Amino acid sequence: MKNSSLYYSVGPLLYCPADRADLTASLVSGQFGTGYSLSLCLEDTIRDDRVEKAEETLITTLKKLYTEKKNLDFYLPKIFIRVRRCAQILSLLERLGEAESVVSGFALPKFSEKNADDYLKQIETAGRIYRRPVYAMPILESPDLISLTDRHRFLASIRKKLDDAESLILNIRVGGNDLCHLFGFRRRGDETIYDILPVASVLSDIVTVFGTDYVVSGPVWEYYSGPLWRSGLIRELKKDRLCGFIGKTVIHPAQIGVVQDAYRVPQQELDDAKAILGWDDSCGRLVASDTSKERMNEFKTHHNWAAVTVMLAEAYGVKS
Repeated sequence: MKNSSLYYSVGPLLYCPADRADLTASLVSGQFGTGYSLSLCLEDTIRDDRVEKAEETLITTLKKLYTEKKNLDFYLPKIFIRVRRCAQILSLLERLGEAESVVSGFALPKFSEKNADDYLKQIETAGRIYRRPVYAMPILESPDLISLTDRHRFLASIRKKLDDAESLILNIRVGGNDLCHLFGFRRRGDETIYDILPVASVLSDIVTVFGTDYVVSGPVWEYYSGPLWRSGLIRELKKDRLCGFIGKTVIHPAQIGVVQDAYRVPQQELDDAKAILGWDDSCGRLVASDTSKERMNEFKTHHNWAAVTVMLAEAYGVKS
């Protein structure tokens, strides 16, 4: 289990094509609010013949943000670049010059046994060159996850590779729509990804393998308008949190506040968590009523839950 709120602080990760030329103005004006992170995509939102142009726009955007932040006070989210090939990591940082400091890390799509070593080598090399942590967010979405014969071996292999760079793995992310695509599925606004049992099975295995030691983020919810988008998102977030996912990829600013509210910690839960973490060692019992006298708190059984709850409160805030 991660023992720093940093790993819980990505929050809603707003997914945005890297070729969006008006992005600087949107961020400086506070159009998207606060409390979110940003993923600038050079991969599946960009046509193959326009990647070079998208890179140029990305470089220009980040340099403008770096300059504007020197002179203006505005919310600058954690920024991640979703690359499409390993070599882009060092290349983009070098081209950014001093503006490389606005990049928190990189989202690594189609993360697999074939590219894991190259990706992680680039991430570690970047950290040495720039003398700061450059974080990675591997995205698990490859066809290797579908086959029951291969899945467990694949996940165990990926886990072993990530463990060698564990402190730099800010989140593990899952490509929910990519997994649905492999089956030819698409959920409606009144359905959650957990209703699609073959995909839910993959998500469950990912949390089982990584959830004890890494923060695993929930899959994207593709609806942002219409009569069902909010209630559907709330329903899926409730299941995300129950199943061990923390945070979520979002594709529209309207989704940011919904995700933030879903992970904001109720005051009663925070009180219980603090009571568990501050348990009196001299007490003869390791069990007691919770602060509301409604349920049981156990020092040993609920200790990990309590630690995560406190870190979520630091990252998302508290509900009264």
